[in-house]
Amino acid sequence: MPGRPLSSVFRELETLVAIPDYQKDHNCRETAEITENFTGDVIGHMPCATEEDTLAAVERARKAQKAWAQVPVKERAKIFRRYHQLILGKREESADIIQCETGKARAAALEEIMDVSINARYYSNHGPAMLKPKRVPGMLPVVTKTVVYRKPKGVVGVVAPWNYPFNLAISDAIPAMIAGNTIVLKPDSQTPYSALRCAKLLYQAGVPRDVFQVVTGRGSVVGNVLANNCDYLMFTGSTKTGKLLGEQTGRRLVNYSAELGGKNAMIVQKGADLKNCAEVSMRGMFSNSGQLCISIERVYVERDIYQDFLKALKERLDKLVIAANYDYATEYGSIISQQQMDTIESHIKDAVEKGATIFWGGKRLPEVGPLYIQPTILIDVPEDALCRTKETFGPLVSVYPVDSIEEAIERANDTNYGLNSSVWGKTYHDGEEIARQLNTGTVSVNEGYGPGWASVHAPMGGYKESGVGRRHGKDGILKYTESTTVATQRLVSMGGPSFIPFKIWNGKILPIVAHIINT
Repeated sequence: MPGRPLSSVFRELETLVAIPDYQKDHNCRETAEITENFTGDVIGHMPCATEEDTLAAVERARKAQKAWAQVPVKERAKIFRRYHQLILGKREESADIIQCETGKARAAALEEIMDVSINARYYSNHGPAMLKPKRVPGMLPVVTKTVVYRKPKGVVGVVAPWNYPFNLAISDAIPAMIAGNTIVLKPDSQTPYSALRCAKLLYQAGVPRDVFQVVTGRGSVVGNVLANNCDYLMFTGSTKTGKLLGEQTGRRLVNYSAELGGKNAMIVQKGADLKNCAEVSMRGMFSNSGQLCISIERVYVERDIYQDFLKALKERLDKLVIAANYDYATEYGSIISQQQMDTIESHIKDAVEKGATIFWGGKRLPEVGPLYIQPTILIDVPEDALCRTKETFGPLVSVYPVDSIEEAIERANDTNYGLNSSVWGKTYHDGEEIARQLNTGTVSVNEGYGPGWASVHAPMGGYKESGVGRRHGKDGILKYTESTTVATQRLVSMGGPSFIPFKIWNGKILPIVAHIINT
């Protein structure tokens, strides 16, 4: 365990679950066992909300939303400026909780915390201006005044995953709340304490309890109720589940945003800095032990430098610090569960049986922890191997030689996914030219995923089966609003002034005005 005991912290966080009667009837309620990832030791039990519990949370959120929307947007933004400071000031305890639940390396836990901080600062600073009523050109100059107003959707359901349980619990909810919505969050059943930690700091910053509620339980219960009752749904997770939730919200004509899976590619051009590329690849491929929607799983390297690239990669991997601890020196952590481990090992076994070669890694590390496996680099991967096209969502990367950059681009785009890409060019300009031709929501040049993800002024999301909608930038806040256009006609009506004959107005004057406007 970390330097300070977490048992009392967990007990306090359990009181924040949005089930009002949980504390008095928890002995007769179904609960889920939560364990420390590094050891498998039980650290707590979390209530499994019923359909009725979830509906009650939605109704509380709906009532609270009316009052929350009346709070001036600048006042709502001030709360999140305080939240930004709280997140940074209390980051070490948050990192302990994240690591305890997920087993990730501490640097990856800090990455989550910094993401929340960046989003809170960005939307508290820029959100009010994005939400202001906007004057736009009217139908007729001077006589038509047109203003677009933004109104909150209402209750936003957020379904968050286990791989980044802190930032994905709250980063998408921040702009929604600044826009005047309330939130009902369903965290993954394996990582509820990280989400509750977010909630605790929110309440300390000044967010009312019913404005942000955490409801723990099964996705088949809580997630289903949210999809069938919220006014907007934000989901991060698998493509399979994303499609099901999209069908549910679509039947209700409720808007939906989702970041889903990825089979992300990296392209390495002849002349690229291979030593730096290998160094950065450790983050791009194996941050959070590869359990990241935007991490790299496919690498296309120009043939002339293929062996040199592999050599540089091996030299860096040989130095990788793998451990089960709460130390910033550790670079690589644990897999989240045996289920995820089974998927990773089945993809490795399938590829090897079909002719692939393990270039580096591939072995379990029970001496480190119960859910540790070495990062794995595969070469000579055949066309029919599962890992060639299916997302592994783990530390498994295939490296392929290509005869040209054109071939690399074609193969990188030959996928059902389109979330993230990485490019290493001979020059910055070459890298950017390659990046423009890739069909993914973000492309990071000379990095794995960090710049694309952390550029919060710009939209981030996926093509094809990697998702719908965008987070970050204006898209990330305006999607939580409905627009109302108010057009006021002044001085003269659409039928023209009384002193101009109707025939002349419609037949001659209006066409001239329309031509001037459209020119």
